[in-house]
Amino acid sequence: MYLIDASGKEYLDASGGAAVSCLGHGDPDVIKAIQEQAAKLAYAHTGFFSSEPAEQLADLLVEKAPSEFGKVFYVSGGSEAVESALKLARQYHLENGEPQRRHIIARQQSFHGNTLGVLAAGGNQWRRKQFEPWLIEVSHISPCFAYRGQRDDESEEEYGQRVADELQAEILRLGEDSVAAFVAETVVGATAGGVPPVPGYFKRIREICDTYGVLLILDEVMCGLGRTGTFYAFEQDGIVPDLITIAKGLGGGYQPIGALLCSNKIYQAICDGSGFFQHSHTYMGHPVACAASLAVLKAIFDRDLLTNVGEMGAYLAAQLNEALSQHPHVGDIRGRGLFRGIELVQDRETKEPFDPVLKINAKIKKAAFENGMICYPMGGTIDGIKGDHVLLAPPFIASKADIETIVEKLSHSIHSAINSINSKE
Repeated sequence: MYLIDASGKEYLDASGGAAVSCLGHGDPDVIKAIQEQAAKLAYAHTGFFSSEPAEQLADLLVEKAPSEFGKVFYVSGGSEAVESALKLARQYHLENGEPQRRHIIARQQSFHGNTLGVLAAGGNQWRRKQFEPWLIEVSHISPCFAYRGQRDDESEEEYGQRVADELQAEILRLGEDSVAAFVAETVVGATAGGVPPVPGYFKRIREICDTYGVLLILDEVMCGLGRTGTFYAFEQDGIVPDLITIAKGLGGGYQPIGALLCSNKIYQAICDGSGFFQHSHTYMGHPVACAASLAVLKAIFDRDLLTNVGEMGAYLAAQLNEALSQHPHVGDIRGRGLFRGIELVQDRETKEPFDPVLKINAKIKKAAFENGMICYPMGGTIDGIKGDHVLLAPPFIASKADIETIVEKLSHSIHSAINSINSKE
């Protein structure tokens, strides 16, 4: 659970870096798998060869996926995974004789990666702004963010239906046969801080996509592979997407790897058409990366770590609520499993955020680091400019003692950061 710097100081990794280190650091089984694979075969280009770990890992990912999925496309990280999904969506429609399907719809306050295609799909203004002249046109609808968007006169379900229906309205505005795909994070990560969908939201999204022939891409780069308590986060929402993107916890930080899972209908359309996906990367299917990933996933299942994620996730939620739910500057505590967000506000009653100039999120990050803990605070929670939150994503091996230490250190860091502001006023 800890990283140690050059001076010997220990840091409790309460966010797994950026929700990456699902097994923590220094796992001997994963290290051994990397060593053995490097000695056997370090690299062979996938244009010529496959490898045992690549095949075994694909089998495992498909085994754990819904029956609609049968193929895996490897990449080196999350940005490449989502970029690949967008390109495959476009090619699928071309192979089906619908070249007019060119539009992508995504959500505001989303993050799908930093390459130009997925940066365009992302709805975070701070990340997009300076690169906008180079970005492709993508439509953005409202996020499913109940704390910020739900009205007093509507239930969670009614709110979810209302914002989901924005997708239908945008499809009709663009042309009902012109949209290729809708892309969304199942549970929103870095940009809004652990925001889960409300009940029924994704079922309505699925209905709309089916009605208009739009592919549903679920980005589980941060929230997938057990982070929320089920292997794929969408399992808790009772739907099946058309494309799934994964990374981060796929390699657990031991090797850079990501993947795109492709539904059988998309694969078959390519097979019956041109016969190949017009896309590749040099290090896709890298044998050492696949061996590391296979060892990570085996550890998750063999050690029954998903059960621990469920139990410790519930304990983390309870401890956060006990320590912070009445704090005058904590507006919301949310998330699933070991994926939790805490939103900071100037005023709990009005939900007014702190002035961005104060940089509360940066002050919390600094205070936590000085206190020997790594967490993931971010600004721009509401609209890319205003709002502050802290994201927690501790390794799946966390114990109750670890959770208690995380909450204690985080509480101290929040108090310290806010007190530093108040003392200057």
